[in-house]
Amino acid sequence: MSTSTARLPRVRASELVGRGWLNTGGRTVTLADLRGKVVVLDFWTFCCINCLHVLDELRDLEARFSDVLVVVGVHSPKFVHEADPVALAAAVQRYEVHHPVLDDPQLVTWQAYTARAWPTLVVIDPEGYVVAQLAGEGHAHNLEALVGELVAEHEAKGTLRRGDGPVVIPEPEPGTLRFPARAIVLPDGHLLVADAGHHGLAELEADGETLVRRIGAGTRGLVDGGPDEARFAEPNGLALLPEGLRATVGWDVLVADTANHVLRGVRLSDGTVTTVAGTGTQFLVGAPDNVVDSAVGAGDSAASAVTPADRRGVGYDGPATGVRLSSPWDVVWFEPWQAFAVAMAGHHTLWAFDPVAGTVRHAAGTMTEGLLDGPAREAWFAQPSGLAVDEGGRLWVADSETSALRVVETADDQTAAEAGDDSTGSSDRGGRVRTLVGEGLFDFGHVDGPAAQARLQHPLGVAALPDGTVLVADTYNGAVRRYDPVTEEVSTVATGLAEPSGLVVLTDDPSAPQVLVVESAAHRLVRVPLPAGVGRRVDDGAHRTQRPVTVLAPGQVRLDVVFTPAPGQKQDDRYGPSTRLRVSSSPAGLLFDGAGDDVPLTRVLTLDPAVGEGVLHVTAQAASCDADPAIEYPACHLASQDWGVPVRLEAGAPDVLTLPLLG
Repeated sequence: MSTSTARLPRVRASELVGRGWLNTGGRTVTLADLRGKVVVLDFWTFCCINCLHVLDELRDLEARFSDVLVVVGVHSPKFVHEADPVALAAAVQRYEVHHPVLDDPQLVTWQAYTARAWPTLVVIDPEGYVVAQLAGEGHAHNLEALVGELVAEHEAKGTLRRGDGPVVIPEPEPGTLRFPARAIVLPDGHLLVADAGHHGLAELEADGETLVRRIGAGTRGLVDGGPDEARFAEPNGLALLPEGLRATVGWDVLVADTANHVLRGVRLSDGTVTTVAGTGTQFLVGAPDNVVDSAVGAGDSAASAVTPADRRGVGYDGPATGVRLSSPWDVVWFEPWQAFAVAMAGHHTLWAFDPVAGTVRHAAGTMTEGLLDGPAREAWFAQPSGLAVDEGGRLWVADSETSALRVVETADDQTAAEAGDDSTGSSDRGGRVRTLVGEGLFDFGHVDGPAAQARLQHPLGVAALPDGTVLVADTYNGAVRRYDPVTEEVSTVATGLAEPSGLVVLTDDPSAPQVLVVESAAHRLVRVPLPAGVGRRVDDGAHRTQRPVTVLAPGQVRLDVVFTPAPGQKQDDRYGPSTRLRVSSSPAGLLFDGAGDDVPLTRVLTLDPAVGEGVLHVTAQAASCDADPAIEYPACHLASQDWGVPVRLEAGAPDVLTLPLLG
């Protein structure tokens, strides 16, 4: 199939309208300015892990087509904090966005292009016509083919214009730290900081300011070796290996090297860095080559060994350096698993990494984004980003996209044992997930009080205190919050912080607790004394993400996910069904019938008119491989997308909801 057959009908692109522009030197960019270029609009929001993945995908595309392609980021915020222009400017620097960005806080351009999901990509040809719209991540192959075809077509027509685009990148401010993410106390009292903006680690004196040394060359990349040659990409989580195991494995600190999709081991004596888990290629949910056969090497597909069950995200256990990871965000030693727990933000799960055996295993979550409690392997997470273990052996999770504080209680706990949880096949992998604070993907705020009514806003860090209470780095509220498991109350202990992302407890003395806060957007570490007892109560209100509502008829509605394989590809049924569709709703009562997981991409839903409105959560996947029968080992790709579609039921409204899924 040629690329052109997958294109949309030619429709004039809408003008780019918003509050202002970044990365243009203050200049307003119009579609007329971009005439003659292939344009890709990237509708994103900086909280969204899928959006960050797309930024990485676009980097290669921008480099290859630098003189004919202009990428324009259209920032369409989900959270209140993301609508702050100062926060957006920081995020553009943090994630090294090197193309023009339109600030669209009122979703004006989002609505003009009928975007429904973060991220959404829209391709505009050199004559100003929309030719494709793609939702989700993993479209690098399709985009490369489409852009290449458009360049050839319009060069032949004389409508292509080569040359530089309208981008002006500001110089970064110098400083010891740049967007630090996490910190830990080393055995000698020094602090080790994940210096994400500098793509490395910084060792500081105990004062949190004086630089001792850097580990990492300071440029984005994946290179092992000594402290001056090793390279990282946006490292986040840090954890010390238990003392008794350090000599056995030959390194001391585990690093979640987030944008490289790997875990790294660091030997403190000389700063040597070694990749200990992951292949450096992102795990795509359901893809047939996430498990790499170590006998054939990371560059070869092991698709023949993957079953239909693997496509559902189950069974990816194996040698640590032979399994793909997806944006590991935090790590912590978790004794009940005899392994490091890994917050795998990229596909909404928790994994376990055994440094002695050199293995990884999928431990919790289904790879569906959402908020669902229950047995660990059946629970839903949404970008788990912070981990901590308390003295009772419970694993606390800052689940950022649901603005939730959650806990994993292992199967050794009486509660889980009585529930008969054997979902993981062995007791050390068991446990149950409970939500203490949080309501769902679209509910957030800054509200203290009883945990059931409390609200957070995109928390990234968590820490367990000696007195049994739990601290949360409430990142987008600029606050540190405290949860008391005894009273089940939430309070605020510090405010006015610039995107706090990590917490370090500095004393084991419950009578004089002190915490070190990694204040990421202020590029520093700051000590915060904790008040004794309950902190103050704040009520700045609860919020719900506001997006354009789709009006549907009450009763039966047909959901059609229309899948178009990438150029030269066809649907792949060699290892079982090539598609998957999962549907749920918030509130659950909105879906009277039609919820659940099945193969076809079409389903009849029954929407309850008594509920009237809510959000439909739709996850669709479809696999495709090279269509040419002459190719002995066809390349395969997986299209996967999550939609959260706000709906309102009205009599006489359409009874069909169509969502596009492109390979």
